[in-house]
Amino acid sequence: MRWTWVSGVALALATPLPAAAQDPAPKTLDQLAPEIDALFAKYKADAHVPGLVYGIVQDGKLAYVKGVGVQDLESKRPVTADSRFRIASMTKAFTALAILKLRDDGKLRLDDLAEQHIPEMKSWAYPTKDSPRIRIRDLLQHVGGFVTDDPWGDRQQVLPQAEFTKMIAAGVPFSRVPQSQHEYSNFGYALLGRIVANASGMAYTDYVQQTILTPLGMSASGFDVTRTPKDLYARGYRWENDAWAPEPEMADGAFNAMGGLQVSANDYAKWVAFLLSAWPARDDPDTGPVRRATVREMAQGLNFTSVANRIGASGADACKQSLAYGMGWRVAQDCELGLTMAHGGGYPGYGSHVMLMPETGTGVFALANRTYAGPSGPAWDSAVAMDKAGLLQGRDTPVSPAVAEMFAAAQAAYAAGNLGPLDGKLAMNFLLDRSAENWAAELAKLKDQLGACPTAEPLAPMGAMSTAFRLNCEKGKLDGQLLLAPTTPVTIQALRFRAAAN
Repeated sequence: MRWTWVSGVALALATPLPAAAQDPAPKTLDQLAPEIDALFAKYKADAHVPGLVYGIVQDGKLAYVKGVGVQDLESKRPVTADSRFRIASMTKAFTALAILKLRDDGKLRLDDLAEQHIPEMKSWAYPTKDSPRIRIRDLLQHVGGFVTDDPWGDRQQVLPQAEFTKMIAAGVPFSRVPQSQHEYSNFGYALLGRIVANASGMAYTDYVQQTILTPLGMSASGFDVTRTPKDLYARGYRWENDAWAPEPEMADGAFNAMGGLQVSANDYAKWVAFLLSAWPARDDPDTGPVRRATVREMAQGLNFTSVANRIGASGADACKQSLAYGMGWRVAQDCELGLTMAHGGGYPGYGSHVMLMPETGTGVFALANRTYAGPSGPAWDSAVAMDKAGLLQGRDTPVSPAVAEMFAAAQAAYAAGNLGPLDGKLAMNFLLDRSAENWAAELAKLKDQLGACPTAEPLAPMGAMSTAFRLNCEKGKLDGQLLLAPTTPVTIQALRFRAAAN
């Protein structure tokens, strides 16, 4: 049941708690695999991709992985879960987490001006006299005012650090005033890489290696692609003039923080599993290289929300998504998939996509070796197929002791036909919003319609301070919602009863 509260009144938005009819038994992932394989096979053929690998991470492990096609067109080595692909802009999530880790360690603040950590920015000319100066958080969320720089930024991968310093010192033309609108910027994430280096006192690549890759056991991942064993190297190609042509192999350079990481599917699954392990919040010890709360912070899309279609074949008919850019992730609320975090990667020779569904502990990713061939469609279509097959099980919100206690009192009030059982449990607004006499009249009317309601279905809490509920009555069902007030001791600020529709 979903409700919204307006001035203490609950308004129904959707059909209440599900009926007792049982859904069909869910498929297993193995049973669904042929459907997922067909999605990626069609994508590979349609997009002229030499090779790709895709994987599904669920419950902390790589539950399914498959390579199709070849790593390179010369040797025709088949793609495997150990083949190494550049992931392009999916690197940005690693950069964002590196920044947040430095924040956790007291080396910087997200509201620091970027120029505090990159002195060359201090002489920049801003577009207007009232322009705010760029903060670190502005770079994280692409609101620094820079122009969208695909594909220019991709070709800056090989730029030497000394040349990048000169570029920064020379200043940049602004597309707009900082903090006024979201505009995707590879240059901005390259600046974040410089901040990581200056704040940590080590090269960006070394910091990411020591702080994230090594602790997660991602031994096959790194930024220096020239050291990749040839039997594991997925060569990058472009498709033009109805033929494949090899792209230049770009060495590590100053723009690595925006897109330079190389991974295998087996390694990348460890990263996805680590991120997903941050949900739900809990009391367990923090054993990861970065705190769970910090990982969850990456999902905060705090600015310039837009409405978007879901990616993939179901997008045109599915509910619209509310979309914003978090920190290294595009964050959307999907009416069927719940919270989603996704990012693509486009790069000379490579295309990739990852999407996470933290509320079900599931992630889907795919890596391809063709320029800008981001396999986003089959990744999202796979997630939708898993949902329809019953393979995406949300983690239930636990019933808090306060909710349990107050629900029992509300249930007793219905049985009594008055608010007596709620004495001492009502917030100061409750009887101001509706008199005790009015409540008694409504309860009498409901009892006349439904009779006694001796049992209840399991509660459906929306958090530790609210719940939807359904009572099983002699002549039907009684739906309701309970909302507690932010007081100590806890009290009830709103209560709603409604006869369920047949």
